[in-house]
Amino acid sequence: MNPCARTVLLVLALFMTAAGCGLGAPGGSDAEPKVTILGPWTDDQERQFKDVLDGFGIPYTYQGTAATREVLLAEVQAGNPPDIAILPGVGELVEYADEGRLRSLDGLYDPDEYGQPWRPRAEGVPEHRWVPLKADLKSIVWYRKGEAPRRRPAPPAAWCVGMGDDGASGWPGSDWIEDLILQRMGPVLYARWATGDLDWTDDRVVAAWTAWARMLAQDPAAAGRMLLADHRGKAGGHGLLFGGGCDLEHQGSFARAFYGKRSGEAAFEDSAPLLPGGSYTVKAHEVSADFAALFGGGGAARDLIRRLASREAQEDWGRKAGVFSPNAAVPAKRGAVDEEVSRRLTDQRVPLCLDASDVMPAAVRDAFYEAVLLTMAHPAEPVKAKLEDIQKVQGAQSRNTPRLTGVCGRPQ
Repeated sequence: MNPCARTVLLVLALFMTAAGCGLGAPGGSDAEPKVTILGPWTDDQERQFKDVLDGFGIPYTYQGTAATREVLLAEVQAGNPPDIAILPGVGELVEYADEGRLRSLDGLYDPDEYGQPWRPRAEGVPEHRWVPLKADLKSIVWYRKGEAPRRRPAPPAAWCVGMGDDGASGWPGSDWIEDLILQRMGPVLYARWATGDLDWTDDRVVAAWTAWARMLAQDPAAAGRMLLADHRGKAGGHGLLFGGGCDLEHQGSFARAFYGKRSGEAAFEDSAPLLPGGSYTVKAHEVSADFAALFGGGGAARDLIRRLASREAQEDWGRKAGVFSPNAAVPAKRGAVDEEVSRRLTDQRVPLCLDASDVMPAAVRDAFYEAVLLTMAHPAEPVKAKLEDIQKVQGAQSRNTPRLTGVCGRPQ
């Protein structure tokens, strides 16, 4: 098929998606208007989220996709955005808020129930344009119970790594780079780098990236397999940790969703001692969040946001899906692993920092992912040229693009 034909088919597919083709429609009869929701959860996670939505009695239509950015952009450009968009990061929402597309969420949740970094702000953008619904802990390494790793960097073959993803291949590698920068440089410099105030070509950023590349260069064959593997493992399996021929997985708390019935066999510890070039002490924990924003102004959509952000719904979702809430009013979850995750998410002695790629402008983030994939493909090559390319993309961003603040902080 020639490139033009492929482009036409892609545009048609996105248009059909934007028009609502193929969306599940529980929560009301066909005659009732439905709140349209776009979110990142599919498969089991989608079913669990819908279980929560069904309890509200508000008619809705939910579309789950790993390609939230592409689908949302297509819908916005077609003039038919969803009423509610839930994105795995706030960087893209800043751009929509700057364009005046997001409605205020004032009065739909209590900001005082959220500490940092769950309340990032964008310079020049009105407050209350997004609210975090789900939190995940990063800066951790999963292993099989009874097989705890030694507290020192492990060789490449020991790691469960996959770069493949339906929406944005390369992001699992960006987590490695982010964690290395965080544990080597601390939260202050990390925040400056994440928000564009510290150049990608800074010697400290280059050194952190080089440490990761050197680990990969020890076993280029293993790096090649990681480049091609899906980060969720084989379809119908139990994730990379229980089917990938490896022992350690640098992945967020959401990884248990990939382990399925074997999730109870997984344990974790802080990543800092195990990262290449270490061992490091824990300077902060990287975290991620899924933020909801309101594109439509209907009362039902506002009510649904209010219900989703409520303590009752957050507790219900935690029970049904094992997810964690950024809302300080929601009690910590029970169970050994859940309690350890909750403790790190609420420990006021250790700062939390939002995933750096999630707070970057979309173009910079995409260049970041591309450089990660190129590093895995050619780990022995010097990394600085790749970082210079990202810096060029960052430099090309408008000076008027709002920058986020408050991406690191101590939990409430």
